[in-house]
Amino acid sequence: MTQPGGVISSQDTQTALWFLGVLSQVRVSGEQTGGVFSLTENLARRGNGSPVHFHDHEDETIFVLDGDLRVFAGEEEHAAGPGTVAVLPRRISHAYVVMSPTARFITLHMPGGFEQFAAEVGVPAHTLTLPPAPAVPPDLAALAETAARHGITILAPPPEP
Repeated sequence: MTQPGGVISSQDTQTALWFLGVLSQVRVSGEQTGGVFSLTENLARRGNGSPVHFHDHEDETIFVLDGDLRVFAGEEEHAAGPGTVAVLPRRISHAYVVMSPTARFITLHMPGGFEQFAAEVGVPAHTLTLPPAPAVPPDLAALAETAARHGITILAPPPEP
């Protein structure tokens, strides 16, 4: 249940993370909504993508604001430009990869909690900019182990652009 009296979340109280090469700004956390949902705004560069994965407990929705993504849902692949919404139910394998120089998109997780995984894997953002490009890809085995503690199963590395 959402907090009594609603939730007002301003930028000065929101968390910003550098998470797997993405600037992720947690606009509303699961904690703020009593676990109902979390909402994150993401900024990523070309070639950035999520590992192919599925969630045991959350449905995920991606709403593209700027730029172009390629979204994978189960066996399907879709071009996703501004205004595209991808609804990804729990337990369906999915991933995305950024095709444009940069992309900005919202992720909604229902129920909330994905942001706790992002905080464990990421680091606080020093500035509201893209993080430095990683020198090496993340350790997929270590990432999968952390993800599993959060009810997320990683199946494969991120797709290529």
